[in-house]
Amino acid sequence: MPELLRAGIALAAVVVLILAFGAVMRRFGHGPATRAGKRLAVTESLSLDARRRLVIVRHDGREHLLLLGPAGDLVVERGPLPPETP
Repeated sequence: MPELLRAGIALAAVVVLILAFGAVMRRFGHGPATRAGKRLAVTESLSLDARRRLVIVRHDGREHLLLLGPAGDLVVERGPLPPETP
């Protein structure tokens, strides 16, 4: 039993170290959540069936409706251009 307890404690210590390393990396700007100036975002996603999905993608103020599937990807609708600021 002591060997099993020691292995459990070692596993818990490794998990804590991995989580701490991830938190430090995010804190200093090396994580996906701290990317500044993002221009591309998935606004919404809807699964049609097991193989196809509708996705609304926003890029520079425009939204595009995409149909993603195994046969290929299709742009269903392109959003209007955002108004230009003087």
